[in-house]
Amino acid sequence: MSRTIIAGALAALTLVAMPAGAAEQLTFTLTNASSYNITNFYTSPANVDDWQEDVLGDDVMSAGTSGTVTIADGSGECVYDLKFVFEDESEFVREGVDLCKLGEYTLSDD
Repeated sequence: MSRTIIAGALAALTLVAMPAGAAEQLTFTLTNASSYNITNFYTSPANVDDWQEDVLGDDVMSAGTSGTVTIADGSGECVYDLKFVFEDESEFVREGVDLCKLGEYTLSDD
């Protein structure tokens, strides 16, 4: 999947989930440097116990691609938990990622 398609799909999905009047959004680059395709990608502010909507929706983020993710939940948070689900239904969760400070997140096999 091309970078443009991923970026457009991610931005469109997160903007749909944006509450009325919420102007706060967080944008970062997500790179899938792993050897696995990501079928689902969830985010949640680190201080919240529930995952938000699947950022990818019906799309798949192929291994070796990257795209722009916009989280438009209006929370004003910078520190998020990230949950990745792969084609084989295995999961990887990374907690407490400061996306404002980093501006990007790279998922790798390491």
